Amino acid sequence: MKSFSPPNRLLMGPGPSDVHPRILSAMARQTIGHLDPAFIEMMDETKQMLQYAFMTENELTMPISAPGSAGMEACFVNLVEPGDKVIVCINGVFGSRMKENVTRIGGHAIIVNDEWGKPVDPQKVEQSLIDNPDAKIVAFVHAETSTGALSDAKLICELANNHGCITIVDAVTSLVGSELRVDDWGIDAIYSGSQKCLSAMPGLSPVSFSEKAIHKITHRSTPVTSWFLDLNLVMGYWGKGAKRAYHHTAPVNTLYGLHESLVMLTEEGLENSWARHQSNHLLLREGLSKLGIHYLVDESSRLPQLNSVFIPEGTNEAEVRSTLLNDYNIEIGAGLGDLAGKIWRIGLMGHTSRQENIDLCLSALKEAL
Repeated sequence: MKSFSPPNRLLMGPGPSDVHPRILSAMARQTIGHLDPAFIEMMDETKQMLQYAFMTENELTMPISAPGSAGMEACFVNLVEPGDKVIVCINGVFGSRMKENVTRIGGHAIIVNDEWGKPVDPQKVEQSLIDNPDAKIVAFVHAETSTGALSDAKLICELANNHGCITIVDAVTSLVGSELRVDDWGIDAIYSGSQKCLSAMPGLSPVSFSEKAIHKITHRSTPVTSWFLDLNLVMGYWGKGAKRAYHHTAPVNTLYGLHESLVMLTEEGLENSWARHQSNHLLLREGLSKLGIHYLVDESSRLPQLNSVFIPEGTNEAEVRSTLLNDYNIEIGAGLGDLAGKIWRIGLMGHTSRQENIDLCLSALKEAL
């Protein structure tokens, strides 16, 4: 056995994205204890910068010490109790995972279905709220990674709030890549991932909870079914001040990396990050059009950072992806579920979202085709 040396890839799939050298360097710094005063100071800075990224003043804003799927589960196990009626919007793979969380907890999932590649239909959500006045939660995916569709989070949250429901929002792919305003839009619980547009390493899930959500968590009639994700306990570690209650050994060096990625975000500016992802999407779209490649998602609801495109007729899609990987060291993603074999997913997230990467991808794709 020898030390592992990974190949030098350009990550242009649905995630992870390329990790910036500054972040890799930050992760290589000296490990210190997770209760060290210097580390606690860095935790406070990380919280503050995550509040900026989410556009929120929520005190309970922090990274869960696990990937985005754990952030999803943290939202559901803390907010859903057995018997709770939850309206779950499904327009792709990750909406289905929300439903799975609800049913495993013992909640009652009311499904709002939309075609894969389409955004969540707010009119269907409103009708479901009217038909189910006892619903307590509305859950939906802001940016559906399996299709590249962007839903109107502001409007859906407004509808949910008008009917007295708490909202749970999946922002794994949208955070810092598309406009997202937690407080202005009335989002109660939201989760994301470190490996997408933040361009940090996989393994952390930023989350944020409103005061309304915290009240529901702290006034549950049943215990949270997960000890590790019980925010009643985690809050003691990610709370204010130097005195922290031990909960778990935090991934110290991984948090160094997230901290550095957030420092870089503050340097660029959040709105500049949104604009960069959009302008690079337009460059990619122009190049793909010249290759005769068309998008799955209508322009009005298209994610700039996750481009789902139809595979040209007669193309061996797996062979093209293999050629890109083996001959050009470029990774793009295949379709999932019903879209497997029908689309490619080309990511322009975080550090990957640069013109030179777009030029290289288009050139390699032209040769492979």
